[in-house]
Amino acid sequence: MRGKQSPKRDIDPDPKYNSTIIAKFINAIMERGKKTVAQKIVYDCFHIIQKKTNQNPLDMFDLAVRNVTPMVEVRSRRIGGSNYQVPVEVKGTRRTALTFRWIIGAAASRKGKPMREKLAEEIIAASKNEGDAVKKKQDVQRMAEANRAFAHFA
Repeated sequence: MRGKQSPKRDIDPDPKYNSTIIAKFINAIMERGKKTVAQKIVYDCFHIIQKKTNQNPLDMFDLAVRNVTPMVEVRSRRIGGSNYQVPVEVKGTRRTALTFRWIIGAAASRKGKPMREKLAEEIIAASKNEGDAVKKKQDVQRMAEANRAFAHFA
């Protein structure tokens, strides 16, 4: 790595719920710098979750994030002319980034509804340990488990 590492910036909490994790989620949803559009999607999504489940949407979101967060992943390592899929533990900031990416990707892959509704359905499904985002986590965990024999290369 050349030069010095860029400093980690502190993120301001979101205006409605005063939560930094929701602010990070809004930033993950944001495209082309349109933060107000991303905020509207997330807040409408939380409103839909409130109406559908009659539960606190923040609790549902936290549970969904916990259910989707990966513990291990596989990284490709080249050793002696061949590539091995080596299981490694996922570090903190990458954990949340992967979690948000999987939830948003699973919601975006659903068809025929506005993003706020697709996101609400995916968060509700993830909080019940169902849905595409949880399936993605399980696939990654299974891949790491299958390649545990190469863990000594890490």
